[in-house]
Order: sequence, then structure tokens, then C-alpha cells
Amino acid sequence: MDAKKMYYAAVSEKVLKHFERRGIEGHYFDNSKLLLDFLKELIPENSVVSWGGSMTLKETGTMDLLKSGKYKTIDRETADTPEKLNQIFRDALSSDYYFMSSSAITMDGKLLNIDGTGNRVAAICCGPSYVIVVAGMNKIATDEAAAMDRIKNYAAPINVMRLSKNTPCASTGRCEHCVSPGSICSHTVITRRSAVIGRIKVLLVGEDLGF
Repeated sequence: MDAKKMYYAAVSEKVLKHFERRGIEGHYFDNSKLLLDFLKELIPENSVVSWGGSMTLKETGTMDLLKSGKYKTIDRETADTPEKLNQIFRDALSSDYYFMSSSAITMDGKLLNIDGTGNRVAAICCGPSYVIVVAGMNKIATDEAAAMDRIKNYAAPINVMRLSKNTPCASTGRCEHCVSPGSICSHTVITRRSAVIGRIKVLLVGEDLGF
């Protein structure tokens, strides 16, 4: 095991303990293959599944698993009008399993997410029976301040560049606290506990995933 893997494994032990006391079910996987093996056992056939936009879900193969498996998918990519997309966002809140990543996770087990449309943060707050959060260990931050800095000055600028949004941070690489029409920072949600024990399941992967 290389030094980074050893570090990620050590950090994950601490984070998982904090998840437990917050009512969040946490698991750690050394790699994406082990993650997918777990998901195949976790999700019953014919479950209704949906997801928020996430590079992590694509990079781990989770998206391919959901689309190719024996599940009933609520897929945002099938929408060909804004009206249909909004309906899919609403329908996704009634799914059995909703998949997403997290913008950042603190060492003491809090999930921080900043969202443009609000569909991801709506799902983690209420609606789907289970919310499955898949995150690389690169998303771990020491505390809320570090997590927010990571989101605003790293993850958000990269994502607006990826999405070709015309926002100040796309030029500067730093949060300019804008209210531009293209801003993807409309809603900020800090999840400090799961009211229903085990409803939120965070699956940490010992890899650098997403932004």
C-alpha cells in the first residue's frame, strides 16, 4: 500500500466514527471496484433510482451501473425541454435510492454542498428513501471553513469552467461572491446529522475523484 492509500485509510477511520454518531451510515472502500461490488449487493432489483450531476459517479462507474442494472431509472438526460427536466427533478425526490457526491466533507462528519438548481440539496434534505453519497477522499476537509474554501475556490470554479458558464470565477479561479445568471452557487446546505438513522449513506473511496 502506498503512502497516500495509507493516509486515506487512516483518515477514513476517524470520519466514519463521526458519521456514526450523526446517524449517517458510512463505509470506506480502497477502490472503485470494491465500491461497485457493494452497490450491487445494496440496491435491490426494480428499485427506483435517480441521481444528481456528479463527475464522481461517472468516474467510479456508478452511473454505468445504475443505467445498465435492473433498476427503474429517473434519468435527467432523457429530458428534452426545461419543463421535462423540472418534472424529473421533482420525480427524483420520490426515488428509492438517490445518488450524489458531496462538495466537501469535514473530518467530524458534516456534509457541505453548494448547488445551482437545488435538486441535489433538496434530495439530501428530504424525499428519497435513501441518499447514497459517493465521495473520493480528496473531498475531506479539516473543518467547515476549510470545506467552504475548498468548494468556493476550487470545486465551483472548475465546474463552471467545465460547464462553460460565464461567471467571474471562470476567469479568476476564485469566488467573487457573484449573483451572475450562470452562477452554480444558489443554495448552501450543511448536513450535520441524518434525522432518520442510516437514510444517508456515505461511501468513501480511497481515490481522488471529482472536483
